[in-house]
Amino acid sequence: MEITNEAAKKSDEISLKELVLKLRDWWKYLLSKWLIILIIGLAGAGLGLVFSMLSKERYIGELTFVLEENKPGGLAAYSGLASQFGIDLGGGSGSGLFEGDNIMEFLRSRFIIEKTLLTPINANGKKMTLVTWYINTSDWREKLDKTPVMKAITYPIGQDRKTFTLLQDSLLNKIYKHLLEKDLEITKPDKKLSFIKVTTTTENELFSKFFTERLVDEAAAFYTYTKTKRSKVNVDKLQSMADSLQDQLNKKTYTLAAVQDVNLNPVRQVSSVKGELISRDKIVLQTMYGEVIKNLELSKLTMAQETPVVQVVDTPILPLEKKRFGKLKGLVLGGFLGGFLIVFILVFRRIYREMLAS
Repeated sequence: MEITNEAAKKSDEISLKELVLKLRDWWKYLLSKWLIILIIGLAGAGLGLVFSMLSKERYIGELTFVLEENKPGGLAAYSGLASQFGIDLGGGSGSGLFEGDNIMEFLRSRFIIEKTLLTPINANGKKMTLVTWYINTSDWREKLDKTPVMKAITYPIGQDRKTFTLLQDSLLNKIYKHLLEKDLEITKPDKKLSFIKVTTTTENELFSKFFTERLVDEAAAFYTYTKTKRSKVNVDKLQSMADSLQDQLNKKTYTLAAVQDVNLNPVRQVSSVKGELISRDKIVLQTMYGEVIKNLELSKLTMAQETPVVQVVDTPILPLEKKRFGKLKGLVLGGFLGGFLIVFILVFRRIYREMLAS
């Protein structure tokens, strides 16, 4: 047993010694190639410097906002009044699309980004869609001009999205993916807070600013519409009922006045029956009108309380912050990659030669 342990110990010592000797041998080999490693490293650093000088400046448009929701709370007790007329006042039930962090995913969605790109802007005195302006002021214009069919693609203001051609839809989808993958970032600076930051980084300073602002505006408008849609339907329905009852009440008032003018002879009691019936109808209409007006005001209050507020905290202000691949970063990163590459090649070549020689 002791002999076996001593043999194992000696084997481990030999293995460790062989490893150290092997590493020292490789170190000597790489030192002998220091000149070529230095040259390639310097060449990589030079290429990194050239890359940093040729890289274009990118402008960062940042917007931070807070989504504030008002909840009706105490209006549920009045819903019974509206139910008499088949009206649902709601109760402030939230929409799942915008609950929690869903709003961040919504800002990344193809629907809202394309909707933002198709909004009209005034550029140099000409009205055009934001996507048209983006294409004309970026590398996309040069790419599209190479193909006559793609060059002819336009996005006119007001064109129905459903009428887009296959080429229009395809190009818009490519631009959407490019923005989402490389230029757009939606983050929450602090998980405990409700602040949401939207950052657009492009080579066009004005586009970074406009796209960021329009994206949040379009999302807020759609969010508000979604949250208040049911309440608005109720308000419109109640308003229509109130207007109709008011017209009928006015007609009854004029009719009653006309009947009273005709019934001047108090002896003719039968003639006054028509006036009494009209007066009774008028009282019924007054009661109904009062209830509808009451529910209309409650419904308006519900809609006002359900309307969310998108509070912008920070907005992109010109001139925007610039982002560029730094020269020092290019030197260091280029030199490291060049050195690593030549070392890898030298090691691989020696191993290959040793395999052939064995």
